[in-house]
Amino acid sequence: MLRDIPPIITPDLMKIIMEMGHTDYIVLADANYPVMSGAKRAVRLDGVQVDELLDAVLQFFPLDSFVPAPVTLMNYLPSEPKPEIWATFDQIVRKYDIEKAYKEFRLIERLDFYEYARSAYAIVQTGTTARYANIGLQKGVI
Repeated sequence: MLRDIPPIITPDLMKIIMEMGHTDYIVLADANYPVMSGAKRAVRLDGVQVDELLDAVLQFFPLDSFVPAPVTLMNYLPSEPKPEIWATFDQIVRKYDIEKAYKEFRLIERLDFYEYARSAYAIVQTGTTARYANIGLQKGVI
């Protein structure tokens, strides 16, 4: 065991985060996301909620300040309400954004988000059942 690493960050996930370089990105996905059919590297954390994982990961993860929007979300349909979890995502990202890289979310339509995620360094599937609870984080430098 190591000090000050949240227990929800598994050794496999910590290794992935540490292997990532500048501009690589990771997707934290909800329970409904088709992770196994489109991930280069997949990590399953079925007992973890995506907002808890986001809070744990961002303690170590610098956001990319060289791009306009280092945080990406899967956009919802116009006929649906804005996902409530997005307000939580916004609070967590602002809490850890030391580089002040985050201004607003980049929104990608559902099918385009699947393509985006296929190029991610890794996709982590959580147990979150909230809709549109998928978030991409582009890694910056320290």
